[in-house]
Amino acid sequence: MITQQEYALRREKVSKALGGCAGLVFAGKSNESLETMWRPHSHFEYLTGVTNESNAVLLFDPTHPVSSRREVLFLSSRDPEKEQWDGLRKSIGSALRTETGFTTVLRTGSLPLVLSDIATRCKSFATLMPNALISQDVSEDLVLFQKFSNRTPECDIVDMSMVIPSLRSVKSESEIQTIQEAVDITAVGFANAMSFVRSGVNEFQVQATLEHGYAMAGGRGSAFPPIVGGGLNSTVLHYKENDQDLVDGDLVCIDSGAFYKGYGADISRTIPVSGKFNDRQKEIYEIVLQAEEAAIAAIKEGVTLAELDAIARAIIVKAGYGDYFIHSIGHHLGLETHDCCGSPSPLKEGAVITIEPGIYLPDESLGVRIEDDIVVKKDGYINLSKAIPKTVVEIEEAMKS
Repeated sequence: MITQQEYALRREKVSKALGGCAGLVFAGKSNESLETMWRPHSHFEYLTGVTNESNAVLLFDPTHPVSSRREVLFLSSRDPEKEQWDGLRKSIGSALRTETGFTTVLRTGSLPLVLSDIATRCKSFATLMPNALISQDVSEDLVLFQKFSNRTPECDIVDMSMVIPSLRSVKSESEIQTIQEAVDITAVGFANAMSFVRSGVNEFQVQATLEHGYAMAGGRGSAFPPIVGGGLNSTVLHYKENDQDLVDGDLVCIDSGAFYKGYGADISRTIPVSGKFNDRQKEIYEIVLQAEEAAIAAIKEGVTLAELDAIARAIIVKAGYGDYFIHSIGHHLGLETHDCCGSPSPLKEGAVITIEPGIYLPDESLGVRIEDDIVVKKDGYINLSKAIPKTVVEIEEAMKS
């Protein structure tokens, strides 16, 4: 469990990195859709732990003369009629301050006045939200800061958008423990799926079996929409439909992970619908497994994802399937499935990454991907998902039960 003390320590690190600059982190606008659950921007969640206040804003004002005003949580005004539909919210008071861990909590309506004072007093803003691509809307903090900069002589804007990703790229012990719990919950779902898969069942039924296992083991659904692809669908990297019946003689690629306390797992296993790999399936599977295990064995502080990719790719190329390994070796994992990590620098101790080589042969309707979740250590690694059956023998045994 992430404590308020840990959230406060994270904010302290950001505040120190800002120097004399002020910065904003936004929770994100409310989601009016009934089809999807709202989640705050992962930067906001990482720094506050507040997950039920859309439109909230976190202000860093490190040079404020009053220490209690150097970190301020801004919340939108209460709307009793809206709360009847969406749920009750607390008034600003001691109970809310205790719950959030913030001494100063204000309404967002006062934010412009506060920013005007900062522009005049310290004349320096820093953008902390991710920089937008040319096709995206400009980040909210930059939009606001530009307005005040245009109205205040000598008010500067500094890009510090990599400060939070750099912090998030190294997980604390409590974060690693939470991800381990998400992986353990995922293991329950995969065990259910392996014993359930057989000819004639639908891919969506396999998904339902996975997610039922997650729920019964304490998870809060899936960290991302599960991929359950049989036959030709196993060769589609981000297959979404999950609507075909499984057929004897095919493989089914399952890529899924449970969501637990804000963090998610991301595991891939490829299993035979019949319960037994045929010779051709076993040939491809063993190549991918060898590539994955070689990359995992090389993990330690200081190595890069590119170097791990090269290790796995060399094995697949040597086997003659280099053109069929069409994605990179993996990614960081955390509050997001593809978690932010700052610059693509050498991995640090405490990073949590996935290793997931694959070979995809559409002409044979045969795709294999194997993926594990790994903690980087100073001189090695910890495989968080080692308990989930992975070898040919382990999978075939699990499918008997």
